Amino acid sequence: MKKNMGNTDRIVRVLIAIVIAALYFTGTITGLVGTILLVLAGVFVATSVVSFCPLYTIVGLNTCPAKQA
Repeated sequence: MKKNMGNTDRIVRVLIAIVIAALYFTGTITGLVGTILLVLAGVFVATSVVSFCPLYTIVGLNTCPAKQA
């Protein structure tokens, strides 16, 4: 698994996950939509931890900075 997420992308995903979790646990978003968003937040955190997004591979995106030799 080759990394395809840069630090900025990872930070933004974690921040979005925190906001979604806060909204869910305060009762602002509930029901099926709340559950789906909470699962999405979990996926955001998981992909941020491993620095790899399978969807980026399918679409052909790579936000990871190039290594300098």
